[in-house]
Amino acid sequence: MVSTANDPICGMYVDESSSSITDTANGRKYYFCSNACRIKFERPEKEFRHLRKMLMISWPISIIVLLITYLFHFHLYLFVLLALSALVQFYPGIKFYKGFVDAVKNRSTNMDMLIAIGTSAAWLYSAFVVIFPALLQTHNVYFDSSALIVTLILSGDYLQHLAEKNATSSLDKLFGMQPKTVHILKDNKIVEEDAEKVAVGDILVIKPGDRIPVDGMIIEGASNIDESAVTGESMPVKKGEGADVISGTMNESGSFKMRATRVGGDTTLSQIINIVEAAASNRVPIQKLADRISSYFVPLVIMVAIISSVLWGVFGAVGLQVSILIFVSVVIIACPCAFGIATPAALLVGSGKASNYGILIKRGEAIEVALKINAMILDKTGTITEGSPEVTSIIPINSNSEKDIAFYAASAEQQSEHPLAKAIIRKAETIGATPVVASKFSHIEGKGVSASVNGRTVKVGNLSMFGKAIGTEAVAAAKKQEESATVLICSVDDKPIGIISISDPIRSDSKNSIAMLKAMNIEVHMATGDNKAVASMIAKEVGIDDYIAGANPMDKADLVKKLQSEGKRVAVVGDGINDAPALTQADLGIAIGAGTEIAIDSGSVVLMKNSILDVVRLLRLSKSITGKIKQNLAWAFGYNIVLMPIAAGALIPYFGASVYNTLPILSAIAMALSSTVVVSNSLLLKRARV
Repeated sequence: MVSTANDPICGMYVDESSSSITDTANGRKYYFCSNACRIKFERPEKEFRHLRKMLMISWPISIIVLLITYLFHFHLYLFVLLALSALVQFYPGIKFYKGFVDAVKNRSTNMDMLIAIGTSAAWLYSAFVVIFPALLQTHNVYFDSSALIVTLILSGDYLQHLAEKNATSSLDKLFGMQPKTVHILKDNKIVEEDAEKVAVGDILVIKPGDRIPVDGMIIEGASNIDESAVTGESMPVKKGEGADVISGTMNESGSFKMRATRVGGDTTLSQIINIVEAAASNRVPIQKLADRISSYFVPLVIMVAIISSVLWGVFGAVGLQVSILIFVSVVIIACPCAFGIATPAALLVGSGKASNYGILIKRGEAIEVALKINAMILDKTGTITEGSPEVTSIIPINSNSEKDIAFYAASAEQQSEHPLAKAIIRKAETIGATPVVASKFSHIEGKGVSASVNGRTVKVGNLSMFGKAIGTEAVAAAKKQEESATVLICSVDDKPIGIISISDPIRSDSKNSIAMLKAMNIEVHMATGDNKAVASMIAKEVGIDDYIAGANPMDKADLVKKLQSEGKRVAVVGDGINDAPALTQADLGIAIGAGTEIAIDSGSVVLMKNSILDVVRLLRLSKSITGKIKQNLAWAFGYNIVLMPIAAGALIPYFGASVYNTLPILSAIAMALSSTVVVSNSLLLKRARV
């Protein structure tokens, strides 16, 4: 099976096995149909300036050619037309010949091939008439057609470039968030350095108004950080010592020192840029038909052009001149690029729009799958709730003190990344029970943790971890607390020493967002490792009827399988780590609240914030993007299906062969605008309400 890739510039399909024109950017390999596309990819602004220069040459000459052709016939004017049109054909138009050669070398086809063949046919025929007038006995030449076709198509490229520049404005905004210089602390002196020279472990000084250049951790000071450009969170976040900061975010008020933890391509901002850039190269199932058509399109067009010109010349008695113009019109009016950029243009604009909300679409197929989702499983902690649980009470068992319980529990939980573990550690530090480094740490999936603290075996977990081994009195006390909170039991050397109650407030937008999902006819489920009492309370509060409690990661994956066996298309919204099995099993995995961990493999979509409202936005945006892709493909199909027969002679029976006095030029105008229409239509996604 032949493996093909999209040319990221023109959208043409390139055989990866035979293409020698490639480039690598941000760790991704790109394939091109011609060197012109590669140069535009590598140096877009330089190529844009060159294109503008070519237009400044071709337009004046083309206008002069047009005026001489129809108004000013002087001695040897045909030779003047030959010379002037040659300037346009082989200077601004040289890019099409180079593209033709590149296509032949790659054993493929491209748009340049059609333009080079069509304009060359018109120009060479006209040159033959001028140089050998006795052989053809005609003075009709088409230098105006060849010159104007080249000029109009270059103008179309220019308009498309302007539209694409608008389409990539979100990407430009992301690139603009990367500061050029930073302030590094070296030998107790603040030194200004190039941002690219920052290494892991460097201490940076961030002043008010500075962009944070790399991911890191605050080691001194505090400030309000505006993370809206990266996460979509509108309110500034107050951060102090020990807090993580994200590259590309804005320091608002205070000054602080931070230690760099991720630099270069590993930073959050770089990964976001990579995902948005790669969006244009993503394939979606709806594009498969266009893929198949595009692979045969150019040879088919050339065959149609030859057959139609020959048939009209032989059986239609239109003459050699009109036959050539029919050939030129067909190859010029055809537009394979419209097929090629139909999907990439919509995905690029849509992904840019999504990134403004902190929604990162990693896989193109997620767009179409999202439209088919009719069941959704939500994790509780950090998805429906704030994900910042707090210890509400510590109940001692026997003669143990609250401080002792907090000390042992926090020490055992130090190596855990679970939100409940962090809540216990925060509580211990608040009451002066500073935890120590534990050893022999182990995590019991869906139940709790075990570790050795000062030589003693400490366990912290839910009731299912201990069963009745802790005694009926402790079980009864724990069950009573479970009526309103998450309950963890702490034991030392298999003897229970205390019960820790933890509560996690419901997010303010959860109830409303879940109501929106239901209004979309999506069946909403909740899956949580918490106890049944807390799960029931949370589910009732946010309007969820179906939930499972006490679920470990595999239980959540089994729920996905059960719903899929009922014929449902299932989405899972979870943290991407504890919920990895369910996210992988789901038709659509949505990793939520990723923060700096946006490279999570389990999710097709990553949400930077812990908000179900962004899930609603994703579904709405997916509908808009898919709609634009369908519109673009409908335009590409409709354009070629309607206009190619016209170019091939469908109007001759009604208007006569004289239509070809202008049809080649009209064909060039139509072709020049076709791709611009696709990009411009995609740009309307920026106005989509999500």
